Amino acid sequence: MRRTLLLITALALCCGTLQAKDLDLKKCGARADGKTKVTKVLQKAIDDISASGGGRLTVSGGTFLVTPFELKSGVELHIDADAVLLASPDLADYPERTDVRHYDSAAMPRFRNVSLIYADEARDIAITGRGVIDCNGTCFTMPKEGDDWTGWHFVRTVPRKQSLPRVVFFAGCTDVTVTDVTMRNQPAGWSYWIHDCDRVHFDNCKILADVRYPNNDGIHLNCSRDVTVSDCIIVTGDDSIVIRANSRSLNENKACERVVITNCTLRSWSAAVRLAWTNDGVIRNCVLSNLVIHDSSKGVSIDLPEYTARNPQDASNDYGREATLIENISFSNILMDKVFYPVYARIHTNPEVLVSAIRNLSFIDMQCKSLYYPYLQGRKDCPIEDVVFRGCRFMRLTPDLMPDVKRHGAVPKRTTEQFVHVQRLSFEGCTFSYTGDFDFRNDYDWNVADQRPKEQ
Repeated sequence: MRRTLLLITALALCCGTLQAKDLDLKKCGARADGKTKVTKVLQKAIDDISASGGGRLTVSGGTFLVTPFELKSGVELHIDADAVLLASPDLADYPERTDVRHYDSAAMPRFRNVSLIYADEARDIAITGRGVIDCNGTCFTMPKEGDDWTGWHFVRTVPRKQSLPRVVFFAGCTDVTVTDVTMRNQPAGWSYWIHDCDRVHFDNCKILADVRYPNNDGIHLNCSRDVTVSDCIIVTGDDSIVIRANSRSLNENKACERVVITNCTLRSWSAAVRLAWTNDGVIRNCVLSNLVIHDSSKGVSIDLPEYTARNPQDASNDYGREATLIENISFSNILMDKVFYPVYARIHTNPEVLVSAIRNLSFIDMQCKSLYYPYLQGRKDCPIEDVVFRGCRFMRLTPDLMPDVKRHGAVPKRTTEQFVHVQRLSFEGCTFSYTGDFDFRNDYDWNVADQRPKEQ
């Protein structure tokens, strides 16, 4: 009898474990009406799956209204094609997290650590499926009045320090996978922020933000290693893909390295691809290939702007703590159509913008139709070094072919074409052409305040 009871107990435990490894959110009691908040049911299911050793939580058959929740080790959040995770429209549902482990919240960009989907030092996590994450961004922004707007069309309804800074935020995680999911209707905040993570893979994802919204970056990779982004479609008002190394919120400085971006289409009213920012650290050994970029302010941007930490009007809190080093970056087989600058690299003259080097950049087999040719501006004490353009074709467009550029949120206000403080720059088999009746004696000042170009 005793042996029989032990056997029954063991079987019951085994069955419970098997059930916990594969759960359905609706069967757990969540209502898919888009009105009832289901976060408690969702979080309990995630907790149970993680505690059991891992498995899949399936979201299917309707719209599920959620507030912030945490994805934990071993859990795959699978959103079926007939399902939507809808972010709560109530700003009160997004308080600052107080249970963080991997970073210092006071040193975070945008001053806030809150996000809709969060993971902190988790292992083997995934978001999969052909469903949708709807960020409900129209509830956090409003359009500017009138039809004569410049810059981004929408503005935040609350101050930046109170707004939702990012949608998906993974910090200190390993073995991360995001596949097939569509994210839409982002607020004025980053879509994905990958912060000090290892072995991260994005594949066949769609990020469909509104280009008229500010700060809705696509995939923001920071201080992370061994990352791949492939076969994705990314449309954003701010930078589509960002590669950075801002370690200020971490206990130690971390490089961003071994990043591969391939087979993606990108559109951004800022930069399609951006590397670094003020006082970032080490960014190296990255390959970006087979990209189609269109209707963007900058195709590739490496911009180190003026140091802003002491500026009381700065509301981003987004700067690093070490000298920037960018090296061994390869761009190849890239097509750009209707961009302002195909390549834009600049080091600000302020010596508080710390830079060790920008070197070993290659641009191979690029076809670019743009308002301007590439722009490279190093600094006297830190020239940009060893830059190769090989097999590239640059065609300069007349302004009438890019009428919307005057409304791009991050278009440069003043323009020129130059190669200043650049050492060992080579153009191998490249062509430069232009459309229309161009007079190269004149350039333009795209003054976004009055929406019209002025001859200098």
